[in-house]
Amino acid sequence: MLRSLVLATLATLAATTTTAAGLGGVGGVGPLPSLPLLSSPDTLPDTLTDTLTVTITKSGHRNADGTFELECGDKPGGTHPAAARACARLDGHAEAGRNPFAPVAKDRICSLQHGGPATARITGQWRGRTVDARFSRADGCEIERWENLEPVLPHVR
Repeated sequence: MLRSLVLATLATLAATTTTAAGLGGVGGVGPLPSLPLLSSPDTLPDTLTDTLTVTITKSGHRNADGTFELECGDKPGGTHPAAARACARLDGHAEAGRNPFAPVAKDRICSLQHGGPATARITGQWRGRTVDARFSRADGCEIERWENLEPVLPHVR
């Protein structure tokens, strides 16, 4: 929404400046400098704090079930029981250029195995992107996806 508003404002300003200059009238503000108005996730500062809410249900481990806050930045924190290791795992995904929250591709063939009733939902901000991801252990692909995020998600084999 903000991006659309900024782009619309810049387009209007550019059109007004061009029109005024084209009519031989007083020039507007001149050409706009190239400014990074909206940063892409790859150009965000390293000091950005990622904040995620991790909710686990039916893991079979009383201490693993619940809702935990995970903050990854200069110093890992929050209520997540393994915050430092979880942030390190997410950093590894980022350095490799992987999105650990991406769903399983619809055309992927997955083994028919059940890994238990555990479910998870992760919401928040990671690397400048909004996250709203759901996890289960319903088939081989979902199990792999879950295990790829351990220790953000608990070990529940």
